[in-house]
Amino acid sequence: MPFLPVFFDIEKAHNTIQKYAHRTPVLTSKSINKIVGGELHFKCENFQKVGAFKFRGACNAVFSLSEVDAQKGVATHSSGNHAAALALAAKLRGVAAHIVMPENSPEIKKQAVAGYGANITFCKPTLQARENTLAKVVVKTGATEIHPYNNFNVIAGQGTAAKELIEDTGDLDIILVPVGGGGLLSGTAISTKKLLPNCKVIAAEPAGADDAFQSFQSKKLVPSENPNTIADGLLTSLGERNFEIIMDKVDDIVTVSEENIIAAMRMIWERMKIIIEPSSAVPLAAILEGKVDVKNRKVGIILSGGNLDLERLPF
Repeated sequence: MPFLPVFFDIEKAHNTIQKYAHRTPVLTSKSINKIVGGELHFKCENFQKVGAFKFRGACNAVFSLSEVDAQKGVATHSSGNHAAALALAAKLRGVAAHIVMPENSPEIKKQAVAGYGANITFCKPTLQARENTLAKVVVKTGATEIHPYNNFNVIAGQGTAAKELIEDTGDLDIILVPVGGGGLLSGTAISTKKLLPNCKVIAAEPAGADDAFQSFQSKKLVPSENPNTIADGLLTSLGERNFEIIMDKVDDIVTVSEENIIAAMRMIWERMKIIIEPSSAVPLAAILEGKVDVKNRKVGIILSGGNLDLERLPF
């Protein structure tokens, strides 16, 4: 059994990160509420530093290191938001960040990570190449590997978003989040079940990348194989720690179509005038698709991030 965080660890994480991370706003939309027949409260992690909730977990992991370990730096492999989040957190602590990125990572992501001063090593775009390259970097530098989601302090940091959402909105009937590796979902479930034991925690996932749905149904970890979805933040397999917490505390996982992800993303852009990435739209897509009934219910939704290539919008 891996060592798992509890709510106390999320409170501790909140104290650690509050002077670095934004307390993001919770927004509502009368027109979206009217369409869905419920009261939706959107926690806007698209306004977080680096444009995604990932900064919470990376920041907590970096600032939880001992002085001796921190001076050797931190390392990870990531092509996305975790890479930028870890690079910024390391910069704020004044330590080195070593990031292994696939050579086909989007240019905008490469620039963001380099802009935070990280040392980037490029590799072939396979998981094997990423892991092997990272192993070499860790041996060479002595840096501490910070996994994007299967990490105790990362999970505790991600749980702070739901803690703030509940503090700012009060009682909720349902909290909805997207699920990829499960860092946000597992952290959210720990916070929610402690603060609102009767609130349902439901995750939404693209039908083209439904490993978490399959794992939840079969009660055993099913790896993500050839996922295909516009929600590029949700392509990864669940982590072991994340899966343990999800099986214990999450009420349901549902899947949604690409068509509804795009419709939900467009609805938020048009009605709320805020930029979100496709992964963030997945929970609203579950409501639009009728997978989650929100009629006359008060619902919290965590908008996971707002990083996307504006040259490649799906609408």
